[in-house]
Amino acid sequence: MSDKCAKKIERKLNKLKHVVFKETGIQCSQNPTKNIVICNAGLVNGLSEETILEYFSPYGAISNIVMLPGKSCSFFSYVSIDIAREAFEATNGKLTVAQDNKPVYLLYSEQLPESTYSTKVWNELPPGLVILENFITEDEEKLLLSLCCFDNTVSNRMKNRQVRHFGYEFRYDNNNVDKDEPLPEKIPKECNLLWNRLHESTQWKHFIPDQLTVNHYSPGQGIPHHVDTHSAFEDLIISLSLNSAVVMEFKKDDRDICVQLPPRSLCIMSGESRYDWTHGITPRKSDVILSKSGTYTLLKRGVRVSFTFRKIRRGECRCQYTRTCDSITKNKSTELEISASEVEKMHVISVYENIAAHFSETRSKPWPNVLEFVNSFDAGSVVLDVGCGNGKYLGKNKHIFDVGCDTSSALLEVCRKNSFEAFTTNCLYLPFNDCTVDGVISIAVIHHLASEERRLQAIKEMVRTLKIGGRALIYVWAKDQHKNNEKTSYIKQDRKNRKKDEDLVVAKENKEASVLNDSGMSLPVHVNRTQFKHKDVLVPWRLKKENKIEDTFLRYYHVFEDNELSNLCLKLDNVEAEKYYYDQGNWCIILRKTSIKIG
Repeated sequence: MSDKCAKKIERKLNKLKHVVFKETGIQCSQNPTKNIVICNAGLVNGLSEETILEYFSPYGAISNIVMLPGKSCSFFSYVSIDIAREAFEATNGKLTVAQDNKPVYLLYSEQLPESTYSTKVWNELPPGLVILENFITEDEEKLLLSLCCFDNTVSNRMKNRQVRHFGYEFRYDNNNVDKDEPLPEKIPKECNLLWNRLHESTQWKHFIPDQLTVNHYSPGQGIPHHVDTHSAFEDLIISLSLNSAVVMEFKKDDRDICVQLPPRSLCIMSGESRYDWTHGITPRKSDVILSKSGTYTLLKRGVRVSFTFRKIRRGECRCQYTRTCDSITKNKSTELEISASEVEKMHVISVYENIAAHFSETRSKPWPNVLEFVNSFDAGSVVLDVGCGNGKYLGKNKHIFDVGCDTSSALLEVCRKNSFEAFTTNCLYLPFNDCTVDGVISIAVIHHLASEERRLQAIKEMVRTLKIGGRALIYVWAKDQHKNNEKTSYIKQDRKNRKKDEDLVVAKENKEASVLNDSGMSLPVHVNRTQFKHKDVLVPWRLKKENKIEDTFLRYYHVFEDNELSNLCLKLDNVEAEKYYYDQGNWCIILRKTSIKIG
């Protein structure tokens, strides 16, 4: 390496050392340790665990990887300092796997940061899950693979895989089956060898399925996290993996268990693992595997075919897992929907009608990242602003046709005075045809919807209006308003008014109070400009007149945890996340529509 190049890297590393410390509190140096810091690449700009393993594990065994949400740096450890030194010298400033194919810049550290991201559990199974390896022979595998020929002519194609059904068709629009319309194609008799073996070697002596779903996964494809619908199928669900291994993740609350499914293995889900844990396959071309020796390896995916067998349930589910049971929740859903609608009417729609003028005065400066997104569209593009408010993002890109919509007629009047195209509607039902717009923005809107179902419905509507390849940008308030040890603009602004909370009925010593609204829901009242303690809160808006507080209104917010927005969006089977980031107290995601069908 030339002296000029070495000095350039030295200057770059000195700057990045301060960035890493500011983001993580970790001190970096050039003194060799087992821990390597990738200073300019992390989750926020597209680096993955798989990429780290692919390019750094050839130098030696990697014992730990730490990827931090929202950070532009990442960390990993080798089993020895000598291996770390060799990798460092071979790749520092040379390996082009950072964003836009730029080189990565490396430093050492004495310690790794604590990570809430790396909570995956290995070498453990959820209760009720059984993995039987080598359940069939290689010849039997070939026989079963020959039953379903998948190619580009297969009509039932989904974004994440190709699929065929036998016995009954599983409908992805309602996650259920039509039990009164069986398919003419029954489960192939060649599968009978599975039941004979299952009855002989396991406790499930009487399981004979009547529904089969065959999924064909190419490398890079997966399936979103889900619980198989309780009312559709009986307890036992079994899945046979053919041709290639994969890692399936099982999640419940804060538990995330990774389970490797080798070729020819049988995965049996019953009890808690079937009813109360979600399972899914992350779309990627390789999986990170933690071995029993405690080191990470990379498992390349090939074409994988799964045979998933179920038995149709007759009648409603009577299980004990009430939070995931649709037989129980469907009877409550109507009541909850009415309640959520009433909350929005009282604490969102009515409030904005009353505060529109004052609100508009405080909302004039566009956010840079939103403006960059709006300006990224080509001339002639159609962009829809869902929840446009006073229209501060309309008319910024003179080369596109943009139109806004909102529930507040008072805010829309501000748009009309500025000659913006805008109309009244609810974000749950957009009066646009399918696939008609190139872009959608929704800035600080869906956090005003009072149930997850309604928030998901709003996202579905936005995606529905997008053309294939169209993009949507969504912003929501974050529960964490002290991200990266910095106070957000929400926390910092309006300090003077913080002392005027005597106009609110709030608890003493800045504790949150509770308000019972007309719908009967008790919601905490949030003290302005402080960290959020609850996910569903009422946030005060003090209406001023001549610098005096005239009245106080309470706005409903659902503030989002890290990854909650991305997990919600990726419940849709026809989008992919281009970017997920944190911006001044907001979680933000850019989605691209990949197909028309929503799974």
